[in-house]
Amino acid sequence: MSPDEKKKAAAMAAIEYIEDDSIVGVGTGSTVNYFIDQLAEIKNRIEGAVSSSKASEERLKKHNIPVVNLNHVNEIPVYIDGADESTKNLHLIKGGGGALTREKIVAAASNKFVCIVDDTKLVDMLGKFPLPVEVIPMAQSFVAREIAKLGGTPELRQGYTTDNGNIILDIHNLKIINPVEMETKLNQITGIVTNGLFALRPADILIIADNNEVKTIRR
Repeated sequence: MSPDEKKKAAAMAAIEYIEDDSIVGVGTGSTVNYFIDQLAEIKNRIEGAVSSSKASEERLKKHNIPVVNLNHVNEIPVYIDGADESTKNLHLIKGGGGALTREKIVAAASNKFVCIVDDTKLVDMLGKFPLPVEVIPMAQSFVAREIAKLGGTPELRQGYTTDNGNIILDIHNLKIINPVEMETKLNQITGIVTNGLFALRPADILIIADNNEVKTIRR
């Protein structure tokens, strides 16, 4: 299968986790775009969707899928999103598209997190993909110095502003041996809104599409 065919296959497999008459949590990214297109095929079965980004919200609206504000929702049975990297322990790096904070919020508010990826995203140890960190602009230099103390090399994502009006530092050369510990350390640096490690709240189900089949790993 081509890379796009893998993404589509993983997205199609996630549809089986959607509950009738429910609000669906929807993430951001190229694989999620395929999921949104598939969700449109069953939109009459759901009440609507909570989106983690303006980009996904626009795509949902193009399909006439109702977009619901998270503050107006009591329960999200399942959240579907992709990842930039994943381990077999279902720890993730997310945020390549810049929506990490809202993705974390929707994931935390959901009962189940289903992550959809192709096999190129599966790694033994997180960190080859630069770890995104959303930062309050005035704290950029301070946060960068603190990250350097942890062994990472922060780089400002040029010309990019998050949906929340903040900047992103992409951390290179960071060895993430213990994702839970690293996520906690980064969260404690004043000025960081959140970081792209999803280890304290990992995926519950990982759907992986390779050249031959779609596999599922459960936590």
